[in-house]
Amino acid sequence: MTAQKDPDTRARILRAAVRLLTEADGEPVSTRAVCTAAGVGAPTLYHHFGDKRGLFDAVAAYGFEEYLASKRAQDGTGDPVDDLRRGWDLHIEYGRTNPAFYTLMYGTSRTPPVADEAHAILLGLVGAVARAGRLRVPVDTAARMIHAAGVGVTFAIIAGEDDGELSVRTREAILGAITVSPGGKENGTASASARAVALRAALTADPPPRLTATEAALLNEWLDRIADG
Repeated sequence: MTAQKDPDTRARILRAAVRLLTEADGEPVSTRAVCTAAGVGAPTLYHHFGDKRGLFDAVAAYGFEEYLASKRAQDGTGDPVDDLRRGWDLHIEYGRTNPAFYTLMYGTSRTPPVADEAHAILLGLVGAVARAGRLRVPVDTAARMIHAAGVGVTFAIIAGEDDGELSVRTREAILGAITVSPGGKENGTASASARAVALRAALTADPPPRLTATEAALLNEWLDRIADG
């Protein structure tokens, strides 16, 4: 049976690459080793994945699927900031326990479509904080800050630069920079930026039907300027 007609061939090659990558402890994995482990020739591997980069892009997509399984299963705590905190911890732990996959996912591979779901989950967590009136910066800004800091911390941990408190300290510093206390108050005063962010998130989730597209865009611009202020 040819590679073109065998529906299991691609999956067998991918499983072999995943296993070898997991066992390699950070060392490079060759396509020759993958072919040997999968019991196929190089033309078969290239038929299914195009080239080595295509193969490891597929491995990265596999890693994202594995990571997302745990993200999808995350239960809410009733406190959106604590949910965000738990999401950070889950992200860091995945990288700590799966360094080879993580390096592919966030370092060397092209971003697979499935990564969009991971970003959507992060936006959902941040959006819940905003709707609770506890976010001091716009949702997209907060999400970018969390993502950049989380990926940086995870790579530092993978490189062995963790002092045992790096993740917690960075997490709390980021949360301190983007959130306010319950009620959206700082020093007993309601935060205008938190109110603007909360209204912006609410309008995004449930757009007002009586506003034209131009009016809605203008309102969002005003709210973003208040939030950034």
